[in-house]
Amino acid sequence: MSNVLLVVHLILALGLIGIVLVQRSEGGALGIGGGNMMTGRQSATALSKATWIVATAFLCVSLALTILTAREQSTDSIVERLGVEGAVESEPVDPRLDFDPEDLLPSGDSDTPVRPPKAE
Repeated sequence: MSNVLLVVHLILALGLIGIVLVQRSEGGALGIGGGNMMTGRQSATALSKATWIVATAFLCVSLALTILTAREQSTDSIVERLGVEGAVESEPVDPRLDFDPEDLLPSGDSDTPVRPPKAE
């Protein structure tokens, strides 16, 4: 079902792009300069009616795809879907990784500042 809607969505998107590009420019960006559909002055041409129809269909299919995708997603995590048990191991795999954090501290008095080793 979602594949059919995706194909329809793609066709509507390409059709909407084509219809908008074919229309005559009336000056003014974003419909500021000329009359628009909200005023009764401009008689709606066939292309402007087709634009409204295709844009409305595009919006409806977009909403349908969103709802369909939300229903198909489950609330389980990917680990639960794969059935992996014990995803977090308690012991490190490499024995070299098992160390005491105190080994990382420099040796010596704690009162003296730590200095980097001298280059030889």
